Amino acid sequence: MSVRIGLGLAGHPFEGASDLWEWVDLCEDSAVDSLWQSDRLISTDPLLEPMSLMAALAGRTRRLKFGMSVVSISFRDPLVLAKECATIDYLSDGRLLPAFGLGAPQLREWTATGIGSKGRGRRADEALGLLARLWEEDDVRFEGEFYRYDGVSISPKPVQRPLPLWIGGSSPAAIRRTARLGTGWLAGIQTAAQVAPVVEAIRRELESCGRSIDPDHYGAGFSYRFGSGDHPVVARTRRAFTAFQRDLDPEQYFAVGGADEILAQVERYKDAGISKFVLRPLAADMADLMDQTRRLIEEVLPEAHD
Repeated sequence: MSVRIGLGLAGHPFEGASDLWEWVDLCEDSAVDSLWQSDRLISTDPLLEPMSLMAALAGRTRRLKFGMSVVSISFRDPLVLAKECATIDYLSDGRLLPAFGLGAPQLREWTATGIGSKGRGRRADEALGLLARLWEEDDVRFEGEFYRYDGVSISPKPVQRPLPLWIGGSSPAAIRRTARLGTGWLAGIQTAAQVAPVVEAIRRELESCGRSIDPDHYGAGFSYRFGSGDHPVVARTRRAFTAFQRDLDPEQYFAVGGADEILAQVERYKDAGISKFVLRPLAADMADLMDQTRRLIEEVLPEAHD
């Protein structure tokens, strides 16, 4: 397994775009493998739209890969999404890592977009299959329950052939979907112990489908902080997590302390079958984010990367 560590954001500590680019430049000039952006259309907290950010990253960087963790595919037309992904992959010379999920049924986006969550799994299956076809084929024809295309093509095609199709979700339906359509799997907010049986279930389902996924294409993430667990940003994150997941121990989802604690968490996920990581620094402000990122680059990446 080839371990690679990318970074995501547990918050948005930037005063403006110049702060964001300062952080991106730090990552670009280091051994950070990739940057990842989550997706919410409706949010009172600052959260950049991922496809727009991916396009901007394509122009700002030359080395970093970047991906969506994950895009809620049901809220976007697959033809438009396929074109966006192909264009970003073209502009970045093949550095896009597209990852898709359904979107949780309780999200306000279902009502706001007028789509409704009923049938969201079937809708996602149609959309994912169409993405894969549109990236590879011309004159795509399809008539399904949710989408109908009559001889459509996109050009230019992605640089990566095939363009990766990472899928999120841990339900039995998501496992089957990943085995049928995916080229990678990205965990949600899950511990290593929760991830391990999902990886095994995907592998079993792949055997049934007569398909395979590269062992290096299983990903997961966790939040980290160098320093004390008593820091206000850790306490605040712990409270927010407990409000969201009352029956779970938040300490299992973070790595707080020094490099040894972070590397130990990486090892736990590696033992569960994970080789690609999205680590999210718990930072109070921009200066803190830069410090947390530098320490990860200097103290963790040299030990974690193969």
